[in-house]
Amino acid sequence: MIGSSDRSKRLAWMVLLLALMAGSIETLWLATPAAVAQEEAAEEDAAAEEKPAPKKGKKKEDGKAAEAEHTEEHFIIWVIKTSGAIGVIIFALSCYFIATASKLFLELRPMVAMPPDLMEDIKQKMEKKDYKGVYQSIKEKECLFTKLASAGLGELSAGLAESRDAMERVGEVQSTEMEKKISMLAVLGTLGPMIGLLGTLKGMIASFSQIARSDAGLKASEVAEGISEALLLTFEGVALSVPAIYFFAIFKNRVSSILANTMFSADEFVKKLAQAAKAAASAPRQSAASASGSTVTNPPAPKA
Repeated sequence: MIGSSDRSKRLAWMVLLLALMAGSIETLWLATPAAVAQEEAAEEDAAAEEKPAPKKGKKKEDGKAAEAEHTEEHFIIWVIKTSGAIGVIIFALSCYFIATASKLFLELRPMVAMPPDLMEDIKQKMEKKDYKGVYQSIKEKECLFTKLASAGLGELSAGLAESRDAMERVGEVQSTEMEKKISMLAVLGTLGPMIGLLGTLKGMIASFSQIARSDAGLKASEVAEGISEALLLTFEGVALSVPAIYFFAIFKNRVSSILANTMFSADEFVKKLAQAAKAAASAPRQSAASASGSTVTNPPAPKA
């Protein structure tokens, strides 16, 4: 469990550093072209002021064309462009989260820990007192129940208490293995807001840099673009974190429930085998005692 925690922490730091590097590179890469474009726009505005004013009809047509061009951009395309490199990282982590949660839903189930066909087969062989068949069924099947039962049967000759101790030790190991599988959900739940915070800082830096660089020709759309980027990336980070934390709690409770029920079933199984072995061992003693008692109580008749 300690090794799994350290590995998760290292992975979390690697993802954070990757997101920080992507945001920094994107900010530095886009800062210079934005400044150049702003200077060119200022020059074009100055040149437009020197030119004679266009006709009103032509101005209306240009305004309609610009409005149509602005509304043609689809919302999904806008989200992809605004999210940038940090959005790509959040999307990749979201895909990993969906794949991990789907896999855990298939693996962490009671019918996987205790297959119904195996339990029914063991029950029938126990009723028939086919103990060799029971051992064979446990060896052939690989699941949580057979692992616990095999550990208990291995120490059954030393006593029922030692058998239970062996099952508890194996149960702790299996609990650690199952918790290792769900630990990444907790990592994703922690990483989501942190990566979203990087996007928030990046967007606010872009907005305030536009304000600082602009003198008189400040455009509200340029400032709003950085703010919208900050809010969008924050939303994406929280949207990743909330379901990850929720499913981590669900799988955590499921692991505890499955392990407790399987441990109880394995303990009952080993207890029945111990009672059957004890009854089988005491049967010859009772028959021998009854035979010796009959010879003492019924001595041979004396000769005449």
